Amino acid sequence: MYAVIKTGGKQYRVADGEKLKIEQIPAEVGAEITLDQILMVGEGESVTIGTPFVSGASVKATVLSQGRHDKIRIFKMRRRKHYQKHQGHRQNYTEVRIDGISA
Repeated sequence: MYAVIKTGGKQYRVADGEKLKIEQIPAEVGAEITLDQILMVGEGESVTIGTPFVSGASVKATVLSQGRHDKIRIFKMRRRKHYQKHQGHRQNYTEVRIDGISA
């Protein structure tokens, strides 16, 4: 069984036992969370598509860690204008493990 969930403005295809890094959620490490914005649930040949969400469906997940991704470097330059700008960014994430999908 798999599901397509929406969290943090992004969509993820998840299955039971999977680990994934999503946008930061304010939850303690070890806490169990419920993701209820389910766009699609599939099992074998049967697929349920929501309009926009599947009613009654939810995904249970456990928070494994909170962290920050690697730094990305932003460099802007205008040639012949003596303009250079350096900037860096590290995005926060929450690592979760999918425990169960109920439809």
